[in-house]
Amino acid sequence: MRLFYSGTSPYVRKILVLLAEAGHSDAVELVAASGTPVDTGTQPLAHNPLGKIPALERKDGPALYDSRVITRYLDAEFKTGLYPDGNRLWDTLVLEATADGMLDAAILMVYETRVRPEDKRFDPWVEGQWGKVDRALDALEARWMSHLHGPLDMGQIAVGCALEYLDFRHAARNWRTTRPQLSAWANAFSARDSMIQTQPPK
Repeated sequence: MRLFYSGTSPYVRKILVLLAEAGHSDAVELVAASGTPVDTGTQPLAHNPLGKIPALERKDGPALYDSRVITRYLDAEFKTGLYPDGNRLWDTLVLEATADGMLDAAILMVYETRVRPEDKRFDPWVEGQWGKVDRALDALEARWMSHLHGPLDMGQIAVGCALEYLDFRHAARNWRTTRPQLSAWANAFSARDSMIQTQPPK
C-alpha cells in the first residue's frame, strides 16, 4: 500500500498513529504530496479527484480517500479494534467527526492567510471558523472526558491529533486556558509513543 501524505497534515497523522498503535507502520509506503485548493501541486489527482490528501493506494481496489475511510479500512485490515463494537462505536464516530470538523475549520483559517490575497481576507469569516472550534472544545470538556479517559479508540486518536494541530497552528488562541481537563488529557495523550513518533516537522 502507498499513502500519499504531508508530514504536517493532521488527517494523515491520524492514519500514522493508527498504524503505530497497531504495530504496522512499515505496512504502508509514504509518498509525499502537497498543494492547495488554488494550486493542486503534486496532489494525487489520479487517486483522489478531489485533489486532497491523504489517499491510500491499495492492490485490491481503487484508492481510498478521506481519512475516516482510510482509518476504517486499516482498522479492518489489521483488526486493531479502534472502532469498537456496540453502542460505544457511535460515540467514537461522533468524537472522530467532531475532531475532523475542528480540523476543517482550523485549516480553512490557515488557508485564509496563506492562500487568499490580503485585500480579500474577511476577518468575520475567520472568527466564524474559530467559533466552530471553540464550541467543539467546550463540548469535549463538558461532555466527553469520560470517553476520552476510556479504552483507546479512533475517537481519542482523532481528538489528540486535532488538539495538537491547534497547538501547532493556532497557539495564540490559547484554547487550553478554559479547558483544564481537556488540556491535561491532551498532555497525557501526547506522551504516547505513537504520538511522539508522528510529530509533524516544525
